[in-house]
Amino acid sequence: MAKILAFEDNQQSPPDNNLRKVLGRPTNAERRSREHLTPDEVKNLMKAAGDIGRHRLRDRTLILIMFRHGLRVSEAVDLQWDQVNFKAGTIHINRLKKGKPGTHYFQGDEMRALRRLRREQTRNPFIFMTERGGPLTRSTVNKLIERAGRNAEIEFPVHPHMLRHACGYYLANKGVDTRTIQDYLGHISIAHTVRYTELSPNKFKGLWS
Repeated sequence: MAKILAFEDNQQSPPDNNLRKVLGRPTNAERRSREHLTPDEVKNLMKAAGDIGRHRLRDRTLILIMFRHGLRVSEAVDLQWDQVNFKAGTIHINRLKKGKPGTHYFQGDEMRALRRLRREQTRNPFIFMTERGGPLTRSTVNKLIERAGRNAEIEFPVHPHMLRHACGYYLANKGVDTRTIQDYLGHISIAHTVRYTELSPNKFKGLWS
């Protein structure tokens, strides 16, 4: 696991902070101190997902792939096996919201998990399936990640888009340049990418040494 903001659409988006206040609901800032997970929290989330439910391999693999490739929920549930090239060790990512598509390399643990998942499935085009053979819904992914967050005892409510942010912050903290992060996450505008590098603590490292 060492290799390890905004919601994707209106159907998944919680009310904005002004509307939350009108409705008497807590704002995002009141519910949680940040909108991303750390790599250790992602690891704990995967472990919790692997300890509950009947689809442990599927759920662990879903969380891992969403984190490593910065996927929105709809991008994850739409993934199909013909996007995976096991021989080359790559996956083609079709981005939503007019984002730029891209081809990413897999790490070894991802490849092993996907191969196992492929062997366990009946012939179906979708990678992440329900028991009935269709793709997971966004609602199901929301619920399983929220449940895993509670079981992992993460101290704030967890939602799936935090995995995309976790990817961006991980890359920024690793020192990856902003343009590369922009391309990796499929951002059309670099303005959506700089949030990760702006909050990276690396630029302050060594100030007091």
